[in-house]
Amino acid sequence: MSNSAPSGPRDLNGRVVEQGRLARLRSRLRPRSEAGPLTLDERVEVVARSDDDAIASSVALDASSWRAAEEVILRHHVEVPPARRADAAAVAALDGYESVDDDRWGPSPPALEDGFVVLVLARVQLLDAMHLSQERSRMASLGSRHGGFAREWAVLQRPPG
Repeated sequence: MSNSAPSGPRDLNGRVVEQGRLARLRSRLRPRSEAGPLTLDERVEVVARSDDDAIASSVALDASSWRAAEEVILRHHVEVPPARRADAAAVAALDGYESVDDDRWGPSPPALEDGFVVLVLARVQLLDAMHLSQERSRMASLGSRHGGFAREWAVLQRPPG
């Protein structure tokens, strides 16, 4: 998330989970080598991806190397007209998504439709098939409301080990 966003482990809806006193104490005592909460700035790899609306989220995740117990970066590519890009990003930000305008995960894909731009949206969260389906639907709705469409989604995680 952005530098102003609170940090810490996130739930299935991308919200920061408040730690109790015992969890805070354990985190102070755990070895420093243990990875902390995932951020959008870390080195990650794509473990699941699809641009096919007909593929069920559960099928896509089952066929992937996704690790259910670990946080993910859920990334969506949404194509919208350039004049609607800022509005679409602002609406997505209400749900904790950040617009990613750099090449941290490789170059942004070119738009498939003339007169459109690709809006790359991402957030950190835990993930399961139901919540992935909800987020796919949310992005399809976001694209449609702003004169565009949801093009692709991807799940990114830290490399294993």
